[in-house]
Parts: sequence; C-alpha cells; structure tokens
Amino acid sequence: MPAAVVSTWYGTFVVDGERVLVAERAPTETAALAERTRLRRSGALTPEETAVLGRRGGAGWTTRDRRLVPYGIRWDPRAPGTVPKTVVPGSIADARAFLLADAETALAAAWDPSVHVQEAVRALADLDRVRNLLGERLGSWASRDHPELDPGDHARAARAALEADAPGPLSPRDPGVAAARRRLAELYSAVEGARAALLTSVETASPAQTPNLAALLGPELAARLVAQAGGLERLARLPSSTVQVLGAERAFFEHLRGRASPPRHGLLFTHPALQSAPRSERGKLARALAGKVAIAARLDAHGAAVEPSLARAFDARRAELKSRRGRPTRAGRRSGTRLPLDRAAGDR
Repeated sequence: MPAAVVSTWYGTFVVDGERVLVAERAPTETAALAERTRLRRSGALTPEETAVLGRRGGAGWTTRDRRLVPYGIRWDPRAPGTVPKTVVPGSIADARAFLLADAETALAAAWDPSVHVQEAVRALADLDRVRNLLGERLGSWASRDHPELDPGDHARAARAALEADAPGPLSPRDPGVAAARRRLAELYSAVEGARAALLTSVETASPAQTPNLAALLGPELAARLVAQAGGLERLARLPSSTVQVLGAERAFFEHLRGRASPPRHGLLFTHPALQSAPRSERGKLARALAGKVAIAARLDAHGAAVEPSLARAFDARRAELKSRRGRPTRAGRRSGTRLPLDRAAGDR
C-alpha cells in the first residue's frame, strides 16, 4: 500500500505502515492550534499540510482527507487515518485547551445579535396571551357591578376597577375582594405597559438590523418573521414557498394529514395589503410578497442597503390584481361561464 498523508491536530505526517516518512508538527500554543482547527473546518490547508504537500515530489501518496485531493493526493478510503503511537502526544490537556478556545471563537462568530429582538417578539406574543386572559376576567368581573360596562372593553374595565373610590350597591362587600380586584387591574395595566415598551423597542431595533425586511413589511412583522424562522441567516436560506406559510405550521400539518386544504399564507396575512384584499387575491398576494421577503432577507443577511424596488414591485403586483377584479377567470373562459374569483381554482 502506498504511503498515506495523515493530518491531525498535532501535525501532518506521511506514514507507511509503522514508519513515519515525513513529520510536520504543529506548534503547541493554544491560539495556533485553534487557528489550525478553524482552517481545517473551513476546508483550507494548515501550514503543516502545505509544507508536506510541497515536499511530495513524484510520490504517489494517498489520503482519507478529501481536502487534500485537489492538490494531487489520491483519495483512498482504505488509507490509514492514524499515525504510529510514537508520534502521538502523551497528554490530551493541550487538545482540550485549544478545542475550548476554538469553540469560544466559533460561538462568537456564530452569534446573531438579532436574537434579542427575537426574544422581544416572543415576549410580545406571551404578553398578548396574558393580557387577553386578564382582560377577559376583568371585563366579566367589573361588569357585575357596572352593568353599563362592555365586558369586551378590557382597558375600560381595568380603569373602572382602579377608579372605584366609593363602593356602590353592587360592588364587592368584602374589602379584601375589592382590593384583590384592584391588584388584578394593576397587573393588567403593568402588562399593558410592558407590552408597549417591548413593541417600541422592536420598532426601533428591527429597522437597524433588518432594514430591507422592515421597509417591506414594517418593523413588527419583520421581527416576527425573523423570530418564526429562527434567525435572519435561516430566513435568508428559506425558499419563498416556505416563507409564504411561516406561522401556519399547524394548518400545514393538518393538510398533510388530509384534513384541510393547503394554507396560502401564515404570518404574512397580518400585512395590511393581504388583510384588506379580497379572499380570492390573498393567495396571489402572499406568494408575491413571500418572493420579495426572501430577496429582502438575503440582502439583509449580507448587510446590503435598502432596496426600494422590492416594495415597488409588490405594489405593482397588487395594483395589477386590483385592476383585474371582475374579469372572467381562466376557468370561466374555458367553460364559457363567469365564475367568482374565489371559486376559480384554476386561477388560484
């Protein structure tokens, strides 16, 4: 079997059975070892590998490391992957130190600063659920002694509970119960204040981190979409068909089980253009908007400036669909009848 090139964290070697023909040892400093690990992980050559390849001459060496194949080394899965024990370091303390250093560097490089905006968006969703629960309870409770109060007006119910100075004939007779209701109203007000602060922070931070998405969707929806995708980098890798149904995972799985039709939109439905559009146009608008969102996410992931043509292209598509309202659909033209757009499956 021909000699094989074996690259390890402590150096690069050419071995022939138990013999070491060439040895290029790596330095022992932690920073240098961590840098060599980074180079190998990225597919580049370490200085030791470059030195060994420069000494190859006409030797027909083999290797199990595919990184070395473009440099004239023949790949062979049966080639040795280890070196004789005589050249292996006796302690793994150095390996542990540089691996920890390399892990810290990789974590720092992979850190996504938008994670804080994502957490703020998730906190907004949590507070919305809490606020609705508290508001429903307060509305029901306050309407017991304020019959004129609409139970659905949660904010007014909280104010009524807080501003009840003198008890009326229908007010709670037990002072402890009245005080507890005021505490509940204070909690509702505190949740409202926290939600307003979170929303302001998202509206401020989102345009700075995702300018193209914020310009196209608005700061809040852009941040919600990034959070739903699991980060800007992942959103930038998604196809527009997936972007279109982000947030509609439950409906999508119901469709896979055969219990529902495929969803046409997810979070994108909260965009004003889709909410104000007729039902027959929402699928087309969501598809057009998802395509522009996919492009905007990739621009933001690469730090590009705002591209106003994305919003103009979406507005043009929206105007085109609006101008076609009332015209016969393709399905209607084929059959000679005029079907409503929301029933023309052929023109979805």
